[in-house]
Amino acid sequence: MSTGPGTSVAVLLAAGAGTRLGRGPKALLPRRGRSLVDHAVDVLLDGGCDTVVVVLGAEAARVVAEAALDRPGVQVVVNDDWASGMASSLRAGTDAALGLGAARVVVSHVDQPGTVPDDVARLLAAHRPERVAVSRWSDVPSAGTTGPDGTGTTRWAHPLVLDAALAGPAAASARGDRGAREFLREHADLIDVVEHPGDGRDLDTESDLDLLS
Repeated sequence: MSTGPGTSVAVLLAAGAGTRLGRGPKALLPRRGRSLVDHAVDVLLDGGCDTVVVVLGAEAARVVAEAALDRPGVQVVVNDDWASGMASSLRAGTDAALGLGAARVVVSHVDQPGTVPDDVARLLAAHRPERVAVSRWSDVPSAGTTGPDGTGTTRWAHPLVLDAALAGPAAASARGDRGAREFLREHADLIDVVEHPGDGRDLDTESDLDLLS
């Protein structure tokens, strides 16, 4: 699989075991008769991404067997080091995306089922070369979240879009489950915040299961 100049490649982080929720890998949670990972792939493709790199880890063989990932526009990467934290999955997915010749890399999480194609399209339309476009969700409280101005008024959330020149260094800087947060803080002057009207909550606990309906 290969892409051409100017293409957008998404990295879908779907390697976790879903330990806190206690229902197995989140990638296989059911949403409207389909797996959550299938839903997330469709959102990214329908939103304008040319290719989706799905990064699996926990029970990867089972996810591959039960989800519909063997289709055009999808590449599966298995991160054997997934238990070390999200950072290793981000690096594995970003390496694959850049290897496909991506001009920009969209980073998304499988456990945000409230994301819709319009959100992805809005991010891609807002992204500018040599910059980063991040999401801010109207239905996710920002209180207590420190933004680039040192206050709780700005929330940097996923999905986000990085220029290819920034994606590699961002992924390389990631540690544990913190992702590229420190890289973003150090390059706050390159960040554009894109507002989304929907529900960008992560599906982490039983109280979030309404996101699957």
